[in-house]
Amino acid sequence: MGEVTLRIDGMHCGSCVRRVSQALASSPGIEVKEVRVGAARFVASDESAAVDQAVAALDRVGFKAHVDTAHVNAGS
Repeated sequence: MGEVTLRIDGMHCGSCVRRVSQALASSPGIEVKEVRVGAARFVASDESAAVDQAVAALDRVGFKAHVDTAHVNAGS
């Protein structure tokens, strides 16, 4: 299981945090750990597929996201 941090462009308020949280929570295989303005952190069993799903889910609700490579942690 791997932990991923996404940097998310276009977030600026609590409503954005809620929309991102809901979009990620509805993505299969993703366990949301934290969402704040500009970033989200989640855990996924299949990290590469989950990242693609998360980025696609966020794109559908109007946000562009990319992996924050400085905060990618492989699970044990």
